[in-house]
Formats: sequence, C-alpha cells, structure tokens
Amino acid sequence: MPKIIFAALVLILTALPARAEPLTILLDWFVNPDHGPIIIAQEKGFFAEEGLEVTLIEPADPNDPPKLVAAGQAALAVSYQPQIHIQAAAGLPLTRVGTLIATPLSTVMVLDESPIESIADLKGKTVGFSVGGFEDAVLGAMLAKHGLALSDVTLVNVNFSLSPSLLSGQVDAVIGAYRNFELNQLAIEGRKGRAFFVEEEGVPPYDELILVANSAKLGDPRLPKVLRALERGVQYIVNHPQEAWASFAGYKTGLDDELNRRAWADTLPRFALRPAALDRGRYARFGEFLRAAKVIKTAPPVESYAIELR
Repeated sequence: MPKIIFAALVLILTALPARAEPLTILLDWFVNPDHGPIIIAQEKGFFAEEGLEVTLIEPADPNDPPKLVAAGQAALAVSYQPQIHIQAAAGLPLTRVGTLIATPLSTVMVLDESPIESIADLKGKTVGFSVGGFEDAVLGAMLAKHGLALSDVTLVNVNFSLSPSLLSGQVDAVIGAYRNFELNQLAIEGRKGRAFFVEEEGVPPYDELILVANSAKLGDPRLPKVLRALERGVQYIVNHPQEAWASFAGYKTGLDDELNRRAWADTLPRFALRPAALDRGRYARFGEFLRAAKVIKTAPPVESYAIELR
C-alpha cells in the first residue's frame, strides 16, 4: 500500500506544471514599436513556454536601466550599441547578449521645404541635438565626409524636443531623430521631413537597440531562454505582421494610435531576425570609430563586452 501511495504521489507531482522563473527586463523608454519582439513574446506566451515569468518595466529615466543591471537589480536591460562601447571603456560590468534593432535609427533631419539638400549645406546652420558626446561625434563624421567640421555648424541642445525645435524654426536641422518616429510625427502634424541616414554619411553601421546583462551573471540559464523567445517573437512578426500589430496594440492602453501604427510598419524590417547572433567585426569597427572620434580613449576587445550565448 505505501508503494502504491508513493507511486501516486510521484505521478501527481510530475503532472504539475513547473513553476515559472521570474525575470525582469528593464526597457529603455516607454513601450513603443521598437520593443515589438519583446511585447509579442510576452503576449503570445513565448516567454511562458520557456518557463519564464517576465516583468517589463518602463523607466522614469532612460539612463537608469543599464546602471540597475550593472548593480544586479535586474537581469536584462534594453540599451544601445553605442552606449555599451562607452560603458565598457568606463569599466561598467555590462555585456551585450542580444539585439532587438539591427540597424541604426538615428538620422540628421530637416523639414522638406528646407534649402538643406545635403549634409554639405549644413555649413553655417544651427543643428539641434539631445545627447552630447555621441551625437556630436556622429555629426562630426558626417560633416567630415563633406569636407566640413563641427566648427562649421552651431550646436544647440534641444533636449528631446527634436520635432518641435524643427517645427518652431529654433534650429535648421536635428541630429538623433529616429527615422521611424520623428518623420512620422512631422507627417501627422501636416509637415514633411527629410532624413539623412547616418550609415550612408560616413558612420559605421551599428545595432540601435540591444539587450545587456551583468557581466558576472552571463551563466544565468534564463538568458538563452529569453533569446529563444525573442526569436520566436520576431518570426511571428515577420510571418503575421497584421496579427502581430493587433497583439502589440492591445498590450496596454494608448498604443493603438496613428503614430505607433506608422512606426510599426517602418520598424518591422529592422528587427534582428537572429537576436542572439553577434557580428564581432561590426562591433570592432564601431569601437574604433568611437576611439578615433575621441568619445572613448581606448576600444576594449569585443569579447570583453559582447558575446553570443548558446
């Protein structure tokens, strides 16, 4: 009899679902189409099928998520490839483990009626920016391609009011405007913008959005599970774009609007199809670009801040 009871207990216990492992992902900003694979993985149950109970947190300050991961307060944070180079050079214990957006989104943007037809026409003009250090280095490289220098333009810090500063005439152009958002913002306001793509104007290509983990916790078995779920999320978006949009728009109130609808369509082809994959040469080239631009003093070896989990 005891053997029968024991066998019955074993059957019951093995039939019970395994308890999901909690994991927190800190986003870089409020939820938007750039986070499509994460939201779809959450909404379609791909994280849950990997045995994960994922909590997504939108930060009050977009600078905080990588710092919190470095401090061990969360498993993963959404960040930017340019930032991981700067953070690695500064000695922060952060490592890139995945990619969300595999192309640059940043542009130099002007209004369509502007007389600025090329980057060379920026000479003597006023350019608004949001993030000092990196954005002026990017602009400097773009200007250098046309025989100009940063001293040939006037830089104005407009914080994050890129579109408003253009519309008000405060500046002639802005650096750092996203091709999938600000262009659509202007169109919704009844104005048309023109964008100069950084990767076509002397800046090495880079991953716009990445996932970073604490360098001391790269053996965490939950990390590959997250990347597998994200890959399924991307596959679902590519195979079912309309259904994926509906799932994304229903994630929370306020997402189903004209700006997000347009941005979703523009962002879809930029999602990393293989989130775990790492192009080491690309990272090395961009690190050298930042070193040459004096954004960082030295370019650390790629393997010290970027890995491909298996």
